[in-house]
Order: sequence, then C-alpha cells, then structure tokens
Amino acid sequence: MDNRKYLPFIIVGAIVVVLLLILSSSIFVTIRSGEAGVLYKKFGEGTVTDEYLSEGFHIKAPWNSVYIYDVRTQEDKQIMDVLSKNGLSIKLDISYRYSPNIEELGILHKQVGQNYVDKIIIPEIRSSVRKVIGSYDPEELYSSKRDTIQDEIYNTTRKNIGMKYLNLDAILIRSVELPPTIKTAIENKLKQEQESKEYEFRLQKETKEAERKRIEAQGIKDFQDIVSDGISDKLLKWKGIEATLELAKSPNAKVVVVGSSKDGLPLILGDN
Repeated sequence: MDNRKYLPFIIVGAIVVVLLLILSSSIFVTIRSGEAGVLYKKFGEGTVTDEYLSEGFHIKAPWNSVYIYDVRTQEDKQIMDVLSKNGLSIKLDISYRYSPNIEELGILHKQVGQNYVDKIIIPEIRSSVRKVIGSYDPEELYSSKRDTIQDEIYNTTRKNIGMKYLNLDAILIRSVELPPTIKTAIENKLKQEQESKEYEFRLQKETKEAERKRIEAQGIKDFQDIVSDGISDKLLKWKGIEATLELAKSPNAKVVVVGSSKDGLPLILGDN
C-alpha cells in the first residue's frame, strides 16, 4: 500500500504541531488563583474594558496580549515624615491593605496601568496623611483621638482611590515617632492629666461616702426621735410593772412589796 499520498497531510500536521509548540506561549494563557487578566486586541478594539479573564486556561490570538493582575487583598507599608498642626515633624509608620476593583480591571489597565500602586495608592495615602495630621496637635496622636485620626485618613484615601477603580480595605497607624524632648513632654502632660483624673475620682468617692454616712446618721437620729416621742412616764411605769411581775415569777423571788420604790414600782425581796 502506497502511503505517499498521505505525506502532504503528515507534513502539514507536523508543521502545525511545530507552530503550536513555538507559539504556545503566545496562544495559551493560564490565569492562576487570585489573579485576573486584561485582554488587549491589537487589530481590534484595543483594551477590552467591559470584561476580564478569570482564573483558568484561556486561548487567544497570538497577536493579542493578556496583562495579568493580582486581585487579592495586598498589604504594603510606608514610613512618612509629616508636619503636625503646630509645625512639629512627626514620623509615622503606616500599613495599608488594598486591591484592584476586578469589575473595572480593564479600565484601570487602560487609564493607569499595572504600576497603579506607585501612581495612585501611595500618592493618595501620602496626601491624605499630610492633610489630616496637619490639622492635629502631636499629643492627640497619643490620646483617644488616634483612632479618629486613623479613620479620617482611611475615609479620605478610600474616597479618592475609589474613583480610580481601586479598593482600600484599611489604613493602620503602626507607630508614631516624635523628637525625644517633645515625646517626654507629652508623656509627662498625659501622666499629670491621668493623676488629676484619679484624684478627682478619689475625691468624688470620699464625698459620696461622707454623704452616705451623713444620711445614715440622720436616719438613726430620726428613729431615736420617733421612739423618744412615743415613750411616756406612764408607759415606762407600766413596762416596769410588767418586768417586775415577770421577775416575781422567778424561783428566786420570795416577797413582792407594791409601791415601795422611788418611782412607785413594786419591790422584789429575795431570800439571799
């Protein structure tokens, strides 16, 4: 059997296989976990902005390009020197978590590009930090206002980068560094304020305790006054007679003389 008639098909098939092997990196695209791709059509509409390539295996034309983005939440840090309200230099160690908006990934790529962190996120964070810190005094970063300042920086930055197709998950002030003399002065001031609050607390506690004792004493006095008003001489004599009669019933009582005491109460004479 003559197989020469199949030779052209074999040659064509071999050529196709070789071409596929050569162009495989240009045709086949694998999007890994936590990533998404943006397709660029060279002879078409350019950057595809209304959809993205999800995780998995994809086939594209060899003349088209795919730009892969990490769409997971990422974390970076920045150390910044900023000025406070009174012009004092403050060094802040800040961390922030962010991610690209996957639904707008094509627009982000077309308008900003893959280096969006350097172009958008870092400049916006620096701008927000300088603006917010510039409206506070240094000691406020050591007080309960630190959380308020942190939230204000976050809200300002989130709003600004949200318009650039990015998501901001959090901004955290990790540490605040002041010149040693200023730091010592602030710590002493805060310590004195705390001691003053503790003194006021103790004073209030003692005042309340004194008021409690005064009320208690007044109650005892009022009770005694009520009891005293209800006791008359006749009642005392009657109670004395009752007590004498009870004593007379005792085995030790022998003789009862009525009306012989100074108050007219019975006298009990024993045999001892």
